[in-house]
Amino acid sequence: MPAGPAPAGSVPTGSVPAAEPDIGPILAAIARAPRNAVVLIDGPSGAGKSTLADRLLAAWPTDAVPQLLRLDDVYPGWGGLAAGAELVLNGLLHARTAGHSAGWRRWDWASLAQAEWHAVAPDRPVIVEGCGSLVGDAARHAAVTVWISADDAVRKRRALERDAGGFDAHWDEWQAQWERYEELEQPRQRAGIVLEAG
Repeated sequence: MPAGPAPAGSVPTGSVPAAEPDIGPILAAIARAPRNAVVLIDGPSGAGKSTLADRLLAAWPTDAVPQLLRLDDVYPGWGGLAAGAELVLNGLLHARTAGHSAGWRRWDWASLAQAEWHAVAPDRPVIVEGCGSLVGDAARHAAVTVWISADDAVRKRRALERDAGGFDAHWDEWQAQWERYEELEQPRQRAGIVLEAG
């Protein structure tokens, strides 16, 4: 996770693997939504949330320029799944709906402390991707909600390979948090679109 995301608005190179799920239904839902739509992408670690967000950025169906928030940039450390999700729920989603200044504060994985504030423009669409995106009443503040999952063995392999060893010592801790979150929140049931990644 702490390896960090690609810059917002970046477009992945190369072709999309055949195993990747069809994003047509998501793009259609975005096209029908308000211009400044919020899109939430939730699912377990290694399921393909980041890849899906990148694909949506590259194929965004309107002329609006989306803002991307990866929850990996917000979680306050390896034990921070619930705390990071709540920070985004309150600081971004609730604030945006209420017409207040909305945004998020980056977690600096090197210094293990909160860093700079990132404001989110109210007139632009937002993609939020990460474990915990559908916490609490988050779905009420979004136009499009997506759940993506994959086989457990595939997820673990992807997640550990992605972080080149940085995640290895924390997998069990993170997975335990994820299981608690899933049991308490039932996030899959809150998603309007459910995908299974290959």
